[in-house]
Amino acid sequence: MAGRVEGKAAIVVGGGQTPGATVGNGRATALVLAREGARVVVADRRLDSAQDTVDLITKEGGRAWAVEADITDEDAVRRLVAVAHERLGRLDILHNNVGASLALGDAPATELTVQAFERSVAVNLKGTWLACKHALPALRESGGSIVNIASMAARNAYPLVGYKTTKAAVVALTENLAAANASYGVRANAILPGLMNTPMAIEARVAQGTPREEVIASRDRRVPLRRRMGTGWDVAYAALFLHSDEAGFITGVALAVDGGEGVSWGS
Repeated sequence: MAGRVEGKAAIVVGGGQTPGATVGNGRATALVLAREGARVVVADRRLDSAQDTVDLITKEGGRAWAVEADITDEDAVRRLVAVAHERLGRLDILHNNVGASLALGDAPATELTVQAFERSVAVNLKGTWLACKHALPALRESGGSIVNIASMAARNAYPLVGYKTTKAAVVALTENLAAANASYGVRANAILPGLMNTPMAIEARVAQGTPREEVIASRDRRVPLRRRMGTGWDVAYAALFLHSDEAGFITGVALAVDGGEGVSWGS
């Protein structure tokens, strides 16, 4: 292990993934943190998916534990943090890989239902805030790191209201956390993935009836850098940097991981 987060104790929320052919952002991040020396509690609403990630980590010689948690339920989040702190003895890293769009019923403003909008807020925003709320006491003790996964949908044209609105709010939440916790030595940053070839991004669109090859090709064409989407590993290595001591003077940043899409919109 290279050891860029050697000895650190981490929670990766959303460390399982939607079934699919590629690796998701959360699973990739959990694997990379473990490879670089962290002990990782992998949390997911589906215990079997979290355990799959843990099995991959332990197969490589890393240390990880799976915890089932519905991050929209405050009691569940409180238990998650307590279990992780008891297991790890401390907490240095909180990584919130939480979010969905089509799977929550997201739609344009005139078609979005109240129930679907409330689901978007609960999963994409409330869940991230709850994890931060309950992890912060331990992170303040260690001078730890928070990374929240937002999305370039917060900045770019995106047709669905729930996802764009809540991911923009995640950036604002992160900025608030960075300012409010700097005196404790806690850093809070956001990552804004662009078009990614991950199960969450691809499988929901395939399920709606678009052929997989067409989904992938249409998204690849929109990425300026090498005309291909990013992967979960691209997000994971950005997260590794932000969680590492190399980023010790960086807080309140919203880091685009988007292959240049944000600076080339419309080109």
